[in-house]
Amino acid sequence: MSADEFDPDIERLFARAPQMPDAALFTAQVEQKLQKGSRVRFLALGLAGLVGGVVAVREVVTVNLGTGEGVVAGDALGQGIRSASLNTQGVIQSGLDQFGLANLELGSMGGMQMFWIAAAALIAVAAAGVMRLSQDI
Repeated sequence: MSADEFDPDIERLFARAPQMPDAALFTAQVEQKLQKGSRVRFLALGLAGLVGGVVAVREVVTVNLGTGEGVVAGDALGQGIRSASLNTQGVIQSGLDQFGLANLELGSMGGMQMFWIAAAALIAVAAAGVMRLSQDI
């Protein structure tokens, strides 16, 4: 059989997939794994978004917009912003106190500390991914 005859035969054989007796079970298992992975991703992304949002709101609230310079209207506006900022900061701080995160001070850390924290988090996520992959295989 020449190569020109062999290639179409192979293509034809692979075009017709044989029906397996456990095809329904296989399909159900794949769909179940996809649904479970989807839920885990949804929860992880939601939790990360919530934590990021809390940190972002806390950092925005602690920004000092009133510089103490300018006209009287600017001072009045600055005082209003400061009082609103302090009220919001108090509410957020009390919420963090309830969750046991009262001493969460990311702004006081240096750049290298934040780098190593981020690196450790990435390594932990990669290790968890490798373990999950090894369990699936």
